[in-house]
Amino acid sequence: MISTLLQALVTKPFLIFFIIPLLFLFVLSRRFYRRKPYPPGPKGWPVIGNMPMMDQLTHRGLAKLAKQYGGVLHLRMGFLHMVAISSPDAARQVLQVHDNIFSNRPANIAISYLTYDRADMAFAHYGPFWRQMRKLCVMKLFSRKRAESWDSVRDEVDGMIRAVAKNTGTAVNIGELVFGLTKNIIYRAAFGSSSHEGQDEFIRILQEFSKLFGAFNIADFIPWLGWMDPQGLNKRLAKARASLDGFIDSIIDDHIRKKKSGSDEAVVVDADMVDELLAFYSDEAKVSESEDLQNSIKLTRNNIKAIIMVS
Repeated sequence: MISTLLQALVTKPFLIFFIIPLLFLFVLSRRFYRRKPYPPGPKGWPVIGNMPMMDQLTHRGLAKLAKQYGGVLHLRMGFLHMVAISSPDAARQVLQVHDNIFSNRPANIAISYLTYDRADMAFAHYGPFWRQMRKLCVMKLFSRKRAESWDSVRDEVDGMIRAVAKNTGTAVNIGELVFGLTKNIIYRAAFGSSSHEGQDEFIRILQEFSKLFGAFNIADFIPWLGWMDPQGLNKRLAKARASLDGFIDSIIDDHIRKKKSGSDEAVVVDADMVDELLAFYSDEAKVSESEDLQNSIKLTRNNIKAIIMVS
């Protein structure tokens, strides 16, 4: 085999430019793999690790691997190390005993970029900011008092009931009506508008965000291959966030303008989510452990946009 390889290098010297980088990556990956005493798991390939098994990593596939390697098993996806927990005792240690250590939710490149570097609550690291954001959601955004104050949202329910009653005796697509009702309620509660003009654009942005959140990106597993971008994800990410910026920035600016104008339209009967968040708006975010919610946290524009997207 070695003699054959030497003959190939003599006849085709350009192959050395491919072989040397591969050997370097092989040695680097082996050293990286052996750096720490990881739990047992299936042996991976050089550089890519266990990535060829990705289509098998369902709950059934992980259960089968757990029978072979134990309740705590290690997988290497490129340069990313993962540990799968399958036993009740290990899960109790992770979720209860050491929950503070494992409480941070992992975020890939798309999630980090589209949430303005974890400026929301869902993917923010556990700490003062996350605790204050949870308090803000419980006391303001999703409080029982605020939910009961959404009297205008009941108009959307009445509209759906009238649509069903109007088509008595004929087939009605309930799924489509419920989807439209949910869309209208969310849009009205979030932005305080019953206009359907911007709803289609907002739904398209949400759908694109959902696709990008779950899209496979080689850079998540092998960072130095991110420049290749074979799927064009970088352009899609930039375009999606630019669409969100343009859409929500106009709504935020409109709310700020109405608030400052002092006109009749500035009087908000049912404060929407944007109004609630703007009460904490500041050019620079500030977080402290003060019990006074109003004085303890200041939200930037990026915080407001990220929170609206995940809420």
